[in-house]
Amino acid sequence: MFQHLRSELEIEVPKSNKKLPYVPTEEELKSYYEVVWKAKNFQDMMIVKTLMYTGVRVSELISIKLADIDFHYCQIRINKGKGSKDRIVPFPQTFKELLGMHADSMKKKQATYLFESSWKKKYTDRGIRKILAKYSEEAKLSQNLSPHKLSHFLLTWLKKQGIDDALIQPYSGHESRKSLEG
Repeated sequence: MFQHLRSELEIEVPKSNKKLPYVPTEEELKSYYEVVWKAKNFQDMMIVKTLMYTGVRVSELISIKLADIDFHYCQIRINKGKGSKDRIVPFPQTFKELLGMHADSMKKKQATYLFESSWKKKYTDRGIRKILAKYSEEAKLSQNLSPHKLSHFLLTWLKKQGIDDALIQPYSGHESRKSLEG
């Protein structure tokens, strides 16, 4: 209806410019990680590293089961990710040993999920965001470092390294490479 009125009255509606998402700088990420490291909380450090190295969404992170991790091929199976789709997310070889140590520690506690609280419950989306916000505040960042911003950092960093969009796509969870073009 409004579209019809606009064309009849010859009214043009200016298109809003889409703002690019905030992507933390390497310096901000270094100061953030330094705060996480100094806290000496291994589980929090693993949460941050897993988000940073895989680009998974929080809903995907909290649903990773120990059985979903393939250490031989350095990949994690994401079940019912964005759009209820399953996908495989790679992680760097350099992260394999640390992730393995964390997974072994969780197995000894009879955990099902990669990240569980001391009450043997998987973390909540809100719980993960609170952890990240706490460290953002301690690092005195201008904006909270959300999981989405960590993902954008990873994708931007991979692109700056000259990595082809086809190889970056598994990290993004997007069906099309178009969303990576910019």
